[in-house]
Amino acid sequence: MNVSLRMKDDPETDKAFGWVLEMYAYAIASALHGVQHTLRKDFMLQPPWDLEVGKNFIIHYTYGCDYNLKGELTYGKIGGWRFDKRSYLSGPPPKNLSLPPPGVPESVVRLVKMVNEATANIPDWDSTRNSG
Repeated sequence: MNVSLRMKDDPETDKAFGWVLEMYAYAIASALHGVQHTLRKDFMLQPPWDLEVGKNFIIHYTYGCDYNLKGELTYGKIGGWRFDKRSYLSGPPPKNLSLPPPGVPESVVRLVKMVNEATANIPDWDSTRNSG
């Protein structure tokens, strides 16, 4: 935490790292304190760039997923089908997000199904959504 705060308090550093400052602060703090990490290629996947789920442990959802209705990635422009967390800055996503069209990678389909499963099982999700 202290490394994050020091980096945030320095205008040049804050500007250089922007919204990922805390991730870099963790890495720096870990190095300063001799924390060792075991790197695993199968630890995480990042849709839409990692296409298959495989035996990964987590999905790191950071990139928007934009596809045309043929299932082709339209990264950099809004597609005919879209799932992007930035679309929900004013509140959480609704239940029952539409699944992507055929041809979209398994990783993206799994991500949307997992969000749908979570929202279906969180008590009073709709009332939470409408309380913003």
